[in-house]
Amino acid sequence: MSTAPSTSSSPIEVTAHDLQGPGAVTCPNPKMPLWSNHPKVFIDVVTTGSGKCPYCGTVYSLKAGEKIHAH
Repeated sequence: MSTAPSTSSSPIEVTAHDLQGPGAVTCPNPKMPLWSNHPKVFIDVVTTGSGKCPYCGTVYSLKAGEKIHAH
């Protein structure tokens, strides 16, 4: 997972290992700098392959070829 919020148009690629719960990532992610903090939100990336944070605009996309395993 990338270390900074997205200020460009390139999404942050996430792997199956980065997912929490039923296919979501959290933003801000743990690697983001403290100055970029905002309330934690869960963003679904499995349903459509990507999702955008409503606070900072960071776009997360599921890495091509990732296998999501149901528990």
